Amino acid sequence: MSDRLTGLITLVTALAFFIGAIHLESPFFADPLGPAAFPILISAVAGLAGMYMLLRPDAEPEWPAAATARRLLLATGILVFYAFGLKPLGFLLSTAVAAAALSYQIRADVVRAAATGICLSVGLFLIFKFALGLSLFALPRWLTG
Repeated sequence: MSDRLTGLITLVTALAFFIGAIHLESPFFADPLGPAAFPILISAVAGLAGMYMLLRPDAEPEWPAAATARRLLLATGILVFYAFGLKPLGFLLSTAVAAAALSYQIRADVVRAAATGICLSVGLFLIFKFALGLSLFALPRWLTG
């Protein structure tokens, strides 16, 4: 039942994505395929995957214990906090807190989790800002003026 439900959700999502893609307007200077080609391709692959799950589901999985489910919900909450915290807290602080919290879930050692969060935050910032040229705010705007 779970594969069929996932397949149905995937199929409906792929259909919605396809409908959104065909309504994309082409700019004046566009490539020959237009802006809808890639989203249509993605929706087709997702639609095929959804159909496969509907027609040939696997055996029912063994779901994780309640403690594991709580940890997954906590990790999801941390990632939601991260998404909403990027703009007001800046990249460095929000990434360090989220990475440290997730690291602490993997191995409950406060010092190592904090070090992992800080190192990952700084390392990713350097890569994204200077190697990839993304426009990121390192610190909160209220702090830097």
